[in-house]
Amino acid sequence: MGINNERDIEANLQIGPTDKGMVRLFVEGGGAEIPMDFEPDEAREIAEELLAAAKAAESIKR
Repeated sequence: MGINNERDIEANLQIGPTDKGMVRLFVEGGGAEIPMDFEPDEAREIAEELLAAAKAAESIKR
């Protein structure tokens, strides 16, 4: 599976702080639950990557 391979799977994404001072990305779908915890600095890096990807996606003609 690659980043450009589409799948017909519904998933729910939740993002929020934990009581341990981490940022959690919680993915639930297809009978699986995946909690991913990140230090705040790591979460900021992920946010920057998301923004860069969104900008790149906007420049692609559909």
